[in-house]
Amino acid sequence: MPSRSADGTAPATGPGVAAELWLDHDPVARRLPGMHLGTRTLGAPADAAVTELHTAGVRCIRLPEPVRLCADAQGRSAHALMLIREATGRGLAVLWHAVCDDGCVTRRLYHHLYPPERVTGAPEDVVADWRATYFPSKCVFRRGPGFVEVRDRRCGTLELITIDEPGHLDRLDALTEGIDAAELPDPVRRDFADAGLIAEHGGRAWWLPMRVRRWPFPSLAV
Repeated sequence: MPSRSADGTAPATGPGVAAELWLDHDPVARRLPGMHLGTRTLGAPADAAVTELHTAGVRCIRLPEPVRLCADAQGRSAHALMLIREATGRGLAVLWHAVCDDGCVTRRLYHHLYPPERVTGAPEDVVADWRATYFPSKCVFRRGPGFVEVRDRRCGTLELITIDEPGHLDRLDALTEGIDAAELPDPVRRDFADAGLIAEHGGRAWWLPMRVRRWPFPSLAV
């Protein structure tokens, strides 16, 4: 049975992204005694940080700092987005505020992530569309023998992408937590960017699709 604490996660000091934690996603339940676990700083790797929270029973997190989506965002925003990616993949509710003033949000790169409460700098219908069209596992990847399959519905229709080139596969594990974009061979960087599979912030590239943690119902939606 999961432990009802998140004490293993560092307090909200030092590097990382601050997050408020609750044991339930329902707004009414979150107000009950014992449901609020306080604020913690979530460091890297994002996968391990969110896995620890999920194991401890956390089902809702709130990021108090705005998260910038644009290409000029710094590494802190990239780390926040990776945390949102992992939390979304684990089925956690995420309360967050996005910022976009260059129109990048209309490319729908992030529409597989748990929808933000608002997007400063973008028209109101953008976040309304994000929330209305969101469903779990909207852009996921899974591994097979010698290949990775991406199932992407961010733009509405299903797009299947199979990655089997060794040079591309070799970089994928590192990309899930972000690497210096200059370390990516030009063909790999171009292919992943053109397919909408990576984002770049602060000179670092990171992987957008979520791991398949559970298969949603109905499965044909994915």
